[in-house]
Amino acid sequence: MGAVLAAVLGVSLAGCSSTGGKRAEERAAQAAGGKAAVHTPRWTFAMVTHSGDGDTFWDIVQNGAQQAAVKDNINFVYAHDKEAQRQSQLVQSYIDQKVDGLIVSLAKPDAMKDVVRKAEKAGIPVITVNSGAAESKAFGALTHIGQDETVAGEAVGEELTKRGKKKALCVLHEQGNVGHEQRCDGAAKTFKGEMQKLYVDGTNMPDVQASIESKLQADPAIDAVVTLGAPFAPTAVQAKEQAGSKVEIDTFDLNAQVANGLKDGSLGFAVDQQPYLQGYQAVDLLWLYKYNSDILGGGKPVLTGPQVITKKDAAALQEYTKRGTR
Repeated sequence: MGAVLAAVLGVSLAGCSSTGGKRAEERAAQAAGGKAAVHTPRWTFAMVTHSGDGDTFWDIVQNGAQQAAVKDNINFVYAHDKEAQRQSQLVQSYIDQKVDGLIVSLAKPDAMKDVVRKAEKAGIPVITVNSGAAESKAFGALTHIGQDETVAGEAVGEELTKRGKKKALCVLHEQGNVGHEQRCDGAAKTFKGEMQKLYVDGTNMPDVQASIESKLQADPAIDAVVTLGAPFAPTAVQAKEQAGSKVEIDTFDLNAQVANGLKDGSLGFAVDQQPYLQGYQAVDLLWLYKYNSDILGGGKPVLTGPQVITKKDAAALQEYTKRGTR
């Protein structure tokens, strides 16, 4: 981690004097040791996401945010709720507390629109992450950090076609999540075969497995299953085994189990959107805005993906997934 921070700080100060280089090394060492690398005020930044309990994807986002918070002398607080109305209420509570910056996901943008605008009117800068790229600017956010879900879906459709697949099943585990719909629709757009959607209750893994298993038994022509989150990929593998199917299981997002699945061949490929970067960059960009009025993106999203990962990439990524940064 220290090497990564040193590299980042080194790039940012490239071309400076030898004194500037020495200071960069000192800051990197401080951050790696759990100390702030800057002397700006100890601002409080809050992140509020649509995550449910136990979602490993958002654990990685938090890891990135917390690391940046240490470096930037930020008091970082986190809250989440999969129900959009309660997520909105959490954001309102942080507005009432007068935090110095907000990071918000917009999986269900209609429910979040008013509260994000309230933050902006209250003078609290907002950065959106992960979902809601299309709505972020209109709601008053400084920028959006994440992957373009349609582009990511298109990458999946292209990869399925490249692999010679003819009939794919796209498993949506959270109804009403606009990003999930965009992923499946994007895949259908570029996939040369047939793409079907299957809606499941993502809070009930036995139900997810049973639904996929039933679909595979009913339609042997399905030769690919695409899950929209890393925790659902192993469940799809179990459904495949129970159904006696030879279908390929592919997934969006990466974690340690997915990296292992890619390595042992139980998974075909994964699409990584680098959640660690989403958390890290969101905190860092808020700090830059507070400190220097900097904004990245030029009105466009700052993209962290997609990156298609296959078996050849798995071994190199396993180390990073184990430490919770990929």
